[in-house]
Amino acid sequence: MTDSSDSLLQRLQQRRQERVAVAQFSRQQVWDWAQAVLGLLFSHFEDPITPAEQIPERLLFLEAQLATLIQRLEADPEVAVHFFNTDLDQIEQALQADARSICAGDPAAGCTDEVILAYPGFLAVAFYRLAHALYRYQVPLIPRLITEYAHQLTGVDIHPGAQIGQRFCIDHGTGVVIGESAEIGDDVKIYQGVTLGALSVSKDLAHTKRHPTIEAGVVIYANATILGGETRIGHDSVIGGNVWLTRSVDPHSAVYHRAEIQVRSQLPANTFLV
Repeated sequence: MTDSSDSLLQRLQQRRQERVAVAQFSRQQVWDWAQAVLGLLFSHFEDPITPAEQIPERLLFLEAQLATLIQRLEADPEVAVHFFNTDLDQIEQALQADARSICAGDPAAGCTDEVILAYPGFLAVAFYRLAHALYRYQVPLIPRLITEYAHQLTGVDIHPGAQIGQRFCIDHGTGVVIGESAEIGDDVKIYQGVTLGALSVSKDLAHTKRHPTIEAGVVIYANATILGGETRIGHDSVIGGNVWLTRSVDPHSAVYHRAEIQVRSQLPANTFLV
């Protein structure tokens, strides 16, 4: 092996030693845990289904798994106890309300079971709600791994730090991006391709509010982009498809992208519309 290969070998060996030091913590372990928790909350995701009498034992097992994962990151494993004693009940209730809201607002949804089983927007929000609870406890890495797993599965990218209210609906889902400091009120509905992003990605803004606030009852249609930490969309507003917004709008506003239509036969020769 060449000197450069020796250097690579040393780096690889050192990394393996560091991995042993954290007891083989891996993203697959986090993904499996998150899937198992959702499987317990919604038997739709389990195969085989946990028998009713075994649910207490299953909860204790998943709590112990979470404590181990957190401990491997040198964080407080007691977070697992608080999560399962307090947060999981609230997460389950919030997700049931999300599913009912999606079903009630989508003519294509036959029942809440269909939403839970088949809707990528619901699945992404389910993983987000697990991750956000852990994020609030300042658990390192695990929340991001959970939401990035959802991103891979659904095409929906929600940072676990975002604050999202009740009865949230993402329709279709693909290409949705919701940034870390975004705030979303109750009864908000967004469509595919929507971005709630930052005006700047400068590293020195890491601890500032960079993403917009969406108040209750807002509908945001496909491929709209709303940017900036000071941007606030007032309650019960409608943001049309392909809109680009970097400033606030008042409650009950309607913001639309204006498409210009010209009849081709009336245009000068060699005219190109882009």
